[in-house]
Amino acid sequence: MALLKQTPLTIARSNAKSRILLFTLFLFAFSLLFALFSLTRNPYSDPYPYPTPNAKPETSFVASIERFLAQTSQRFRDDTVTSLTEDGVVRKFDDVASKIERQRVYEDSYYPLSLPIRVYVYEMPRKFTYDLLWLFRNTYKDTSNLTSNGSPVHRLIEQHSIDYWLWADLIVPESERLLKNVVRVRLQEEADLFYIPFFTTISFFLLEKQQCKALYREALKWVTDQPAWKRSEGRDHILPVHHPWSFKSVRRYVKNAIWLLPDMDSTGNWYKPGQVSLEKDLILPYVPNVDFCDVKCVSESESKRSTLLFFRGRLKRNAGGKIRAKLVAELSSAEGVVIEEGTAGEVGKAAAQNGMRRSIFCLNPAGDTPSSARLFDAIVSGCIPVIVSDELELPFEGILDYRKIALFVSSSDATQPGYLLKFLRGISPAQIREMRRNLVQYSRHFLYSSPAQPLGPEDLVWRMIAGKLVNIKLHTRRSQRVVKESRSICTCDCRRANFTSTTSLS
Repeated sequence: MALLKQTPLTIARSNAKSRILLFTLFLFAFSLLFALFSLTRNPYSDPYPYPTPNAKPETSFVASIERFLAQTSQRFRDDTVTSLTEDGVVRKFDDVASKIERQRVYEDSYYPLSLPIRVYVYEMPRKFTYDLLWLFRNTYKDTSNLTSNGSPVHRLIEQHSIDYWLWADLIVPESERLLKNVVRVRLQEEADLFYIPFFTTISFFLLEKQQCKALYREALKWVTDQPAWKRSEGRDHILPVHHPWSFKSVRRYVKNAIWLLPDMDSTGNWYKPGQVSLEKDLILPYVPNVDFCDVKCVSESESKRSTLLFFRGRLKRNAGGKIRAKLVAELSSAEGVVIEEGTAGEVGKAAAQNGMRRSIFCLNPAGDTPSSARLFDAIVSGCIPVIVSDELELPFEGILDYRKIALFVSSSDATQPGYLLKFLRGISPAQIREMRRNLVQYSRHFLYSSPAQPLGPEDLVWRMIAGKLVNIKLHTRRSQRVVKESRSICTCDCRRANFTSTTSLS
């Protein structure tokens, strides 16, 4: 057969076909590699990883305090005010602050909604801050130190330690901070808000009763003597009172301040009417008692979750916690359910952690208050919370959708014979997997850390407070107007009295 003569046109066509074939083979190989990667990829991996993968944040309260006290300079300024008897001091502060605010109105078209929030951190005397941290640090290993109901004192301090995490983040050098929605200012006149760094929970648990009350009174006087407090009557001040007993003897005098709380407790057992409200206060998550079960941990524990429903804690509680006794009576002998009386110390912590990591659902009934740390223990353990608490307000509800990670059951439904277990067994495996994936992603919102992380609880605190700024400034303006009117009336009355007395004498 005679060879066909190749023309330039046929050669060009042949080369084009070869390039197309090579490109097709390349796409096929790339698609195959992508498919293999997708199959091997962990389904629980976080699509929004931490921004600092090479600098793992410290989430242990004890370890963070050790590092904080070792690194923090012992030299600091004291903001104590010694002469505030004259109204002129407050008026002078008000004039300077108002001038700065007017300037911001003209220069920033988004003020007062603009970020970052400007926070002034008071430099309180050591006895309210560093001395209390050292007291905790030097005594936390004393495991015999228990509350009247047998709970370890230092464990309670740790789970209510939000005052430490927020303060520690605010006072580090700005170059070391990762949060950009809040900045610390050095002049009180420039601040949107004022942070009070008094460790109310540490003082409550580690000081003698009368000593604690005396310190509370001293702290109250110190704060309310500040010109900024007098200007706003405390409405732009942030006060951490996360344990329901902390600052209890004097907190009625600071009810205008922004309280950082574990819940609202509408039962009236812990807060008096008019002291707390969602309008002014903020609910913060407890610090988890158990270790964080990360992506790898949740993935490896999936096949081991043989328990349908798990609860470990005190089975008898007061107030709203009476629901526990009813749930125990209903569920104790049911198949696939583990209900255990809680115990103190490391043994109890290990038992709770292991139980949660081996369970699909974790029961979260109300305790003495509507909330408890158990909810956040379940979240960071990859155990889907089943919340049975009719009065519960949750942290950051304006930002987070808890329906993605938790199941809500009313108290009346949960105590009906057979209802709760039938409900849980009706949840499909696909929905369980989806909620567990969400738990992995949501856990970061409840892990306090040093340095504080974007999307962590410290970050969400300031996002929530940013939404309150307009209302805070509105009430501050009204209080200033009332104060100025009262001063004006007083001045006129005084002048009138002086005029009357002068004419009568003449």
